[in-house]
Amino acid sequence: MIVCVCNNVSERQIRRAVDAGHTTMPQLREELGVGTCCGKCHSCAKTVLREYLEEGARESQPMMFGAAIAA
Repeated sequence: MIVCVCNNVSERQIRRAVDAGHTTMPQLREELGVGTCCGKCHSCAKTVLREYLEEGARESQPMMFGAAIAA
């Protein structure tokens, strides 16, 4: 999905930038140009960033299994 029409920035590009270490809106603005023209995409880009960071945080948490809990 295109998030920033002015600079043709997609959700996928934002996720790749996050994977490369750009984890704040100022970093995404610098790297991709998202939110630098009309600004209408800022809230959507921020949502994509937040949700992707939260998704990564959930995936990196260790899972507790029955044996580990019983120990």
